[in-house]
Amino acid sequence: MKEWKKQLTAAALGLLLSLPLPVYASVQEDGVHLTVLHTNDIHARVLPTDDEGKTIGMAWLTGAIRREKEIEPDTLALDAGDTFHGRPIINLSRGANMASLLNLSGYDAMTPGNHDFDFGSQRLIELGRMLNFPILSANVLDQENSKTIFPPYKSFEMNGVKVAVVGLTTPETAYKTNPRNVTAIHFADPIATMKVLMPKLRAEHDVVIGLMHMGVDKSSIVTSIRLAKAVPGFDIIIDGHSHTTLPHGIREGKTLICQTGCHGYHLGKVELVVKNHKLRKATAQLLDHEGVKKLAGTPDERTEEAITEMQRETRNALAEVVAESSKQLISKREIVRTRETELGNLAADAMRDATGADIAVINSGGLRADLPQGKVTREDVLSIFPFGNIVEKIEVRGSAIEAMLEHSVRYLPAAFGGFLDVSGLTFDLDANAKPGSRVSNVLVQGRPLSPEATYTLALNDFEAAGGDGYEMLKGAKELGQYGTLEDIFSQYLQKHGVEGIALGRISVK
Repeated sequence: MKEWKKQLTAAALGLLLSLPLPVYASVQEDGVHLTVLHTNDIHARVLPTDDEGKTIGMAWLTGAIRREKEIEPDTLALDAGDTFHGRPIINLSRGANMASLLNLSGYDAMTPGNHDFDFGSQRLIELGRMLNFPILSANVLDQENSKTIFPPYKSFEMNGVKVAVVGLTTPETAYKTNPRNVTAIHFADPIATMKVLMPKLRAEHDVVIGLMHMGVDKSSIVTSIRLAKAVPGFDIIIDGHSHTTLPHGIREGKTLICQTGCHGYHLGKVELVVKNHKLRKATAQLLDHEGVKKLAGTPDERTEEAITEMQRETRNALAEVVAESSKQLISKREIVRTRETELGNLAADAMRDATGADIAVINSGGLRADLPQGKVTREDVLSIFPFGNIVEKIEVRGSAIEAMLEHSVRYLPAAFGGFLDVSGLTFDLDANAKPGSRVSNVLVQGRPLSPEATYTLALNDFEAAGGDGYEMLKGAKELGQYGTLEDIFSQYLQKHGVEGIALGRISVK
């Protein structure tokens, strides 16, 4: 066969193979079929080996998103935030590596989560400019509260159906990133914001999708559930923040609320049917590893190549062995955020040792990975402490210590990232008592705490600035800064190992 005939035959075959199958046609007898693929709280987990293989990996997610868009062109891919920060391969580039991967992945919009501000609000604006799709948030305003930092929403038209995707960011960001990261911006009340914006969106669109980082945790003041109750009009909410796995979503009134869990363990898929400009049907499901791989067929090659290059660039710095550990210390979210742990005790001991403070505390939300047994690399430590926090020593009264401890345990049994592990201090806890009256018998290095006495307290700069709601610590006299938490932890582990971290500092009644 002549060469040109071979080329023509190959081209024709390729064209036939690329045509969507009739079963996937967007316009069917029951209406226009739309698809929404979604992720949330990836926290920079981009490798299929992350979280002991629980993470699907960006190459497979990208392959699935792009294949779905080939099969069904009327598809939106959305991310609900906490994406740019969390693992060294991304953190060392201050989020730029994640922006590159997102650009390859076929996303259409995202909203910022609280940890997307961990490099500062100006850096997030810079990352937004790197993206080939918009960051959306209707309630992140400039310092004067006069205009939004990001576009509040984006309109899409698919087969004659007009869809609005409106972004919203949890107001908790003001204290669930380092408050110093967001001094130039303001987080408006999302309920008040949407009461103004929703009538406009409903008047101009057939479907309204809330893309929000709010969550469903009972410890949060504003949740996606509360928002759906207060502001009718959302057809779908693509949610994040609480790391909640909703296999088929949950309904609040007429609103379907969807969330995938976290760390790229699932890809969410919502299927919509719209007829005569009205939503007739909405169903949600989660694709696991097998489902994503079945849809994708193969991982995306360009994404794999990009990640390989990123790994090469960071490998030498991350592979350095900084200490050794005689045992593994766990960091499971449901454990560290509800009870005393050895990992938290070790971190608190390291901070007290470095600063010479009377007391040290570490917020459990700052413990993001296990400490492995054996050799501990810089990557291991950076994975545990991904936020670049600085250790500070401040001066506080005993009454503030009491208030701090009560705040630490007030949400039990619910998980709370502000739950504290302690060093130099012990106390009794009655988790069944009324919040605010759960802590008793507080001893500082064996002596009863005096509300009127002055103590020195070591903590990270996030908590010192009032993070996690620790307003009683905000504005305290600063006595010094001692370096990054990851460096202080590494040095202490190298010198002392994991001795003396047994549980018992918090005695539960």
